[in-house]
Amino acid sequence: MARKIVSPAVIEAAGSKPKRIEEFIGRVNSGDAGVSIARMTSPAGWIEPGQRPEFAEYTLVLKGMLQVETEQETLQVRAGEAVIAPAGEWVRYSTPEPGGAGYVAVCVPAFSPETVHRDE
Repeated sequence: MARKIVSPAVIEAAGSKPKRIEEFIGRVNSGDAGVSIARMTSPAGWIEPGQRPEFAEYTLVLKGMLQVETEQETLQVRAGEAVIAPAGEWVRYSTPEPGGAGYVAVCVPAFSPETVHRDE
């Protein structure tokens, strides 16, 4: 049966500045463990700890630039572009440019604090 999601759950974010996470589909808002879909709004200068998650993350940037650091390279993903971070690989996200960034993140399986494995 189809389910309409009328509003997201706002989730506290990790990182150096307040970032807004609005989870539409996932463990918190809809009870789905297989996938999470969230709208992110990150301010300029935001950076989160590195992580080695058990889930793959598919990110579509809608506004601004999202910087994605891996063990091999640093990518600048701009509005209209996307990036895939495979499960098990180290990654760190940030929004260093003025204006920050707005993006949609899809995690498979769904994001959870127990499976993100952030750096200490």
